[in-house]
Amino acid sequence: MALTKERKAELTKTYGANENDSGNTDVQVALLTDRINYLTEHAKKNPKDNHTRHGLLKLVGQRRSLLDYLSRTDIERYRTLIKKLNIRK
Repeated sequence: MALTKERKAELTKTYGANENDSGNTDVQVALLTDRINYLTEHAKKNPKDNHTRHGLLKLVGQRRSLLDYLSRTDIERYRTLIKKLNIRK
């Protein structure tokens, strides 16, 4: 797994209110984006790995749901987050 304890703490501190704020929507989207980027690189190297591709699509769907929620509740936070994470939409 590419997401180490240190990397998770770093993302939580960057996108959350404090270092223990891992439930924040921004933090959850950042964590999912980190895993999606890692799995995308893996899928490029291993095109026949359908198990990883299926997991990747599930993660993208989860992130999309969180981003939809964020866009409904706070559009400015949504816009700054997708700009920070360099996500298309």
